[in-house]
Order: sequence, then C-alpha cells, then structure tokens
Amino acid sequence: MLQSNLFTKTKKEAPKNEVSKNAILLSRAGFIHKEMAGVYSFLPLGWRVMQKIMQVIREEMNVIGGQELFLTSLQIPELWSKTNRWSVVDNWFTTKLKNGADLGLAFTHEEPLTNLMKEHLSSYRDLPFSAYQFQTKFRNEERAKSGIMRTREFIMKDLYSFSKDEKEHQDFYEKAKNAYIKIFKRLGLEDKTYTTFASGGTFSKYSHEFQTLTSAGEDTIYIDRNKKIAVNKEVYTDKVLSDLGLKKSDLEGEKAVEVGNIFSLGTRFSESFDLNYLDEKGEKQLVVMGSYGIGPGRLMGTIVEVLSDEKGIVWPSEVAPFAVHLLCFGDKSSKSYKEAKNLYRQLQERKIEVLFDDREMRAGEKFADSDLIGIPLRVVVSDKTIAEGKVEVKSRGNGGEKLIEEAELFANLEKHK
Repeated sequence: MLQSNLFTKTKKEAPKNEVSKNAILLSRAGFIHKEMAGVYSFLPLGWRVMQKIMQVIREEMNVIGGQELFLTSLQIPELWSKTNRWSVVDNWFTTKLKNGADLGLAFTHEEPLTNLMKEHLSSYRDLPFSAYQFQTKFRNEERAKSGIMRTREFIMKDLYSFSKDEKEHQDFYEKAKNAYIKIFKRLGLEDKTYTTFASGGTFSKYSHEFQTLTSAGEDTIYIDRNKKIAVNKEVYTDKVLSDLGLKKSDLEGEKAVEVGNIFSLGTRFSESFDLNYLDEKGEKQLVVMGSYGIGPGRLMGTIVEVLSDEKGIVWPSEVAPFAVHLLCFGDKSSKSYKEAKNLYRQLQERKIEVLFDDREMRAGEKFADSDLIGIPLRVVVSDKTIAEGKVEVKSRGNGGEKLIEEAELFANLEKHK
C-alpha cells in the first residue's frame, strides 16, 4: 500500500480526554477513532490488526474443533427471562420496537445458542461439539475507561461447548485452555500472561482467567512465576492456596488485565431450556456446557500497553498491519524513489505485505512516523544504500540498522511469511 494513499494521518499530540497509553498511541498512529466514551471505530491500519488478531484466534479455535457461526445482536426478552438474566443483569442496552415490544443488544450469547441447539441436538451421537463466533457485544458500562481495553461496544470471540457428561466437558475444557495459551504466545504476550484461578461460581470449583501483567490493568493477581500460574485477588485465601499447592511466600501481587476467560457452565442453561439428548440406553440426559471468551480489541490494546516503547507501538509480526515499512528519500524523479518503487513491486509480487512511504517529507518525520506505527521491519532505500548495492534494514523491536542485499531481504521475509 502507498502511504500517500492512506487517508489517515499521524498526529504529534495526544487526543484530548485520553489518558491510557493504548488509546493515545493508537489514535496518534491512525489506527482508531474515538466516537464517544467507550466507543471506538477501527480505521484501515487498526482494522488490519484486528483482522489478524481474529485470524490467530480463529485458527486455534478451528484446531480444537470449533465451528464458526454468527448470531444476532438483537435479542428478545423471553429467552433471557428463562435464566433470569433479562431483569437481573444491569448492563443491558435495551430498546423497543415500534409496536412497543422490548429488545436487547446482546452482551453474551449463552441463551440464544442454547435455544438454537434444541433444533440440532437430540442424540449422544451429536455430541460433543463446540461453536464460536466473532460478534459485536454491547455492555452499558457505568464508566468506560482504559481506551479500547474496556468499552461499551466491542467484538468478542465467544465459544460454547456441548458435552455428554462432565468428563467429556473437562477434556474439551483442557483443550480450550491450551488453545488460549497458544494464542497469547502467537501474539507476543506469553511471557506476561498467566493462567489465573478464579471463582467457578455455582457449577465448578474454579474458572480460569488469562491475565496479562500491565500497570494499566484493573485486576490484582498473585502469581507464582515458577509455576506460571496465578490466583485472582477474589480467591486469594488460605484454603484456595492450599488446594492449589501454592505458598504465599512464593506469590507476588501484580496489576493485570483479563484478556480471556473460560467457564464450566454445568447444566444451568440446558436445564433452563430443556436441552437434552438421548444416551445409548435411550434415556434423557442434560447437556453439559462451557463458555470461552476472548476480546480481540482488548488484546489489541493490551499488546500496545505491554510492548510499546517511548517512540511508539511495537507490533508482533503475526498481527502487524504490514510486514515491511519501506522508506525512501527524495522526490519522485530521484534515483532512490525509482529504486524503492521497484523494490515495492517485487515485495508485492512475493505477496509480502508492505507499506511504502512514498511521501515527500523530511527523513526525521518519516522515521518518527515509522516508529509510531510500529511495523516490525523498516527498509530504507537511499543514495547511500544504492551506492553499495544494498538496502538498510532495522527491526522495530530491537534496534540496530544493517545493510543487506535485496536477495537476503527477500529470503528472510519469505521464511517468516
């Protein structure tokens, strides 16, 4: 993509009324636009990142057998009244049809999916299975904060599992837990993300949160760095620590943000909706369910909070908007521009995603924009590099420039595609 064609522009100043690092950097770099408190639009660079985060999640959900679908946001109260969540939950966005009928904008989808499965599930042969979606959720938060890490409108990946019994459910639950760990590894958050024990509510002893350490986090967790697990502040008791084989002397309290969670639901929803199957003996049994959530937008904000530096954003290669940021200096009649344009064409032919900064600007401005946007590899074509028959490359994450031949550049990029 030619940077001169990108309608978004970088900004030197932080936007007014933004205090979180993720919102400031993403706004300045042209990834997002704030519509109102807790509501953000994703601009071309930001949407590229979001799509890549969702693709990483999608691939890992598919590996464990998840089937992707897309449910409606508009919800009728009758379904949610079955579980008492229409009147009790306080963060509904509700509205009315012109005939006066109540509607809600879904904040999660256990009820509608459980109801839907009554049409498709009847025998033990239909189990186990899981279904997931990427869908816009709406939550009427009293106070939206933390940039795109806590919003009133957001995309969520929510997966729901359906099993014959508790053992079958636990088998899938462990697969889902491991899939989440792989996701955070691919997103560059592995070293700072801990599987965290939290209350399991009515249906299981524990649920699991995935908490990433950051000073911007709203949660406090107590971590055992050697065992790579943590306990949420709400379940930080002597009894729980003993149950988990943890010692207070080995735990450190840290601020963290919850980037994912998984819950055992037992038969709560299948009971409410009479979701049964016939077992091998022809006897009715209730379906055992689980729920597994992860927010791509929150992950995007967390990556910025955790991995950025004083110059700007540092994207992991899996989710960067482009693999290469190509810079050249001089006007469009210059030798360096013509050489850079030829390199741009060759990168495109090799299906390597490249943002070509073809703007006529000072070198310092181009370098500053490149650091702010955070594409993993910067490639510079100049009179100096042309004279040596090479290009200058610099990794956004770890500094030093070096001169290499174009053939080496192509080989390295092909290897990491």
